[in-house]
Amino acid sequence: MQFLRFRVLFLLLILSTVLSAQVPPKREFRAAWVHTVGQTKYATMPKDTMQAYFIGLLDSLQETGINAVIFQVRPEADAWYKSQLEPWSRFITGTQGKDPGWDPLEFLVTECHKRNMELHAWLNPYRARTTLKNPFAPGHVFFKHPDWFIQYADLTWFDPGNPECRSFIKDVVRDLVLHYDIDAVHMDDYFYPYPVAGKEFGDGNSFRIYGFAMGFTPDRKTDWRRENVNILIRDLHALIHEIKPWVRFGISPFGIWRNQKTDPKGSMTNGLSNYDDLYADVLTWVQKDWIDYNIPQLYWGIGYRAADYTTLLKWWADNNFGKPLYIGQDVLRTMKLDTSGRSQLQRKMLLAAADPRITGHCFWPAYELENNAGHICDSLRENYFKYPALLPADNTFDQLPPKPVEELYWGKNTAGKSVLSWKAAPTSVEMDKSAYFVVYRFKKGAEQDLSDPRNILKITRETSIEIPSWMKSKPVFVVTAVDRCHNESEPRTIEFR
Repeated sequence: MQFLRFRVLFLLLILSTVLSAQVPPKREFRAAWVHTVGQTKYATMPKDTMQAYFIGLLDSLQETGINAVIFQVRPEADAWYKSQLEPWSRFITGTQGKDPGWDPLEFLVTECHKRNMELHAWLNPYRARTTLKNPFAPGHVFFKHPDWFIQYADLTWFDPGNPECRSFIKDVVRDLVLHYDIDAVHMDDYFYPYPVAGKEFGDGNSFRIYGFAMGFTPDRKTDWRRENVNILIRDLHALIHEIKPWVRFGISPFGIWRNQKTDPKGSMTNGLSNYDDLYADVLTWVQKDWIDYNIPQLYWGIGYRAADYTTLLKWWADNNFGKPLYIGQDVLRTMKLDTSGRSQLQRKMLLAAADPRITGHCFWPAYELENNAGHICDSLRENYFKYPALLPADNTFDQLPPKPVEELYWGKNTAGKSVLSWKAAPTSVEMDKSAYFVVYRFKKGAEQDLSDPRNILKITRETSIEIPSWMKSKPVFVVTAVDRCHNESEPRTIEFR
């Protein structure tokens, strides 16, 4: 055991030395999950207080280097937005169905985009209630279609085997994508509910009605459950891209697909699995292009016997079929100090950075980044997120860059300040429009390496920037346009005189 520990530490030392000499990544998914389920603090906040809170939270995340926010907009078949189908969330006001008098999602989309951060709308597809103590609002779909729901322990759950439930969930997603300028639809690990000892999920009736009609025999009920979820995932992916091809569909599954003791293709782990316990066949979704990115929740520590982080990191990378793969990190577990007084953050980040198949991270929960738990934000800012990063251009629906900027110009504004300005190339095609711009700065005569983020002066959605007065070296500026799928245009150059 001591020898193995020495080998791991020696490998990490080599990785640290090699990576420190390399150019930092110009593109990386750097996200955080903002969950609303179970959060009672929002119900005590009036509009102005909540908006000020969100502004502070986003500022804090931006300063840390986060470039995407995954916000839970549908925690319990209710909405943090003006839904055409479901009531306002009880986590906004304390009462489900109570109109807060403003639209939190619209506000958050605007504020995220103002900071050039993506907003991924996080939905729980089947969960309708986390406890029977909480009443549904009048007019909730539960009262219109009680046969759609299954009571399981203290939960109320949409029946995944009922095609009418799938149709309703697709309508919810359609409504959301049509009416909000979100960048992605996101779902986590809650498909069929986590098993409760001694409790059977009561979908026997729908299995007899729908499962038999689909050709499933009584001994294949688990296959039928997986197929129910497969159908929803496949249909949602097609629906989202039919409406807005630039909006991605991402999943954050539980960290174990399947254990090797059950399936030779599985990981050397010993725990609950997506495939057998939640009926979520994530590998099929990735392999068949039914999802646009995958963020497995690798919340365990390096060396944890039942589910080792290093083992699972490699397993997911080996089984991502060349698709976008980001890693879900648990902040508190990662920052917990060991007997030597160190956290596992450095080791985890170095292991991920050493594998080119992994192109980002997502941190759970955002509130612990807000708290700077274990000084994680300090470490991210000073080390791993020290330089800005564009999001990966991994939307397969569009990989064509926009046209370069036009009329690149520098001059003085009315206040006598030096200003660099430009115009986006005009187009009526949404996929070809410039969403934001990257301004690079170089010394005169230096190689213009756009692959190195250390050369980025600013990433902005504006079409001008003020040139800092301390720039006395007559730099050369390069400006590029980036579209909604993060494809970058050819550069345009101007010398500051």
